[in-house]
Amino acid sequence: MSDTAVPLDYPFLFPSSFKMNNQAWLTSLKAHRAIAVIRSSDQEMALQMAKAVAKGGIQFIEITWNTEKAAELISQLRLELPTFSIGTGTLLNLEQLQEAIDCGAQFLFTPHTDVAMIKLAVDAGVPIVPGAFSPTEIVTAWQAGATCVKVFPISSLGGAAYLKALQGPLGEIPLIPTGGVTLENAKVFIDAGAIAVGLAGDLFPKHLVANGDWEAIGQIARTLTQNLTTSESSLPI
Repeated sequence: MSDTAVPLDYPFLFPSSFKMNNQAWLTSLKAHRAIAVIRSSDQEMALQMAKAVAKGGIQFIEITWNTEKAAELISQLRLELPTFSIGTGTLLNLEQLQEAIDCGAQFLFTPHTDVAMIKLAVDAGVPIVPGAFSPTEIVTAWQAGATCVKVFPISSLGGAAYLKALQGPLGEIPLIPTGGVTLENAKVFIDAGAIAVGLAGDLFPKHLVANGDWEAIGQIARTLTQNLTTSESSLPI
């Protein structure tokens, strides 16, 4: 654990005035395009992973709630990376959602659509991105107040072709595909209409993590962000 780790009496550390409103959050997300998704059973490892992609220029970092001591890590990253947006995902119920809000998470992802969870996040003024599989779920989440909607798992739904097909009837709803986004196809999803993409394993090759090669991971993140924010359609990583 870093010497800057914070205790779990975190609610007073991040007052509501420090939050970014939904529209500003969406605008920033659309400008940067990538969300790094970090899941680890080792808190210190997760900390280094987050710092590596931050150094590579990824502004949005999601610490999944099933990461070791996720709440403590999120609070710590809020202090150590104050200009980045640090959020969490894999939130399954209202209790976890409230704990995530209390620890200072700046955005919230769920793998499913739960109207009560969406309402709690909306009332707290924290951007929430629920997971949805079908057009019905996507519209339900949006009408309940979701900031945008996670299309998950995109690999089981036909990939970018499914996302593109949604743009006709649901083009006003900002969508984030996850669960099948890779370094090679990330730009394809952006071209198909995604506001941003979420990547996990591809950003963190196991051998680089095992060797602690954070510079190499930072370079992967840097190359990804450069390609996602250009007008080129290829992603030569």
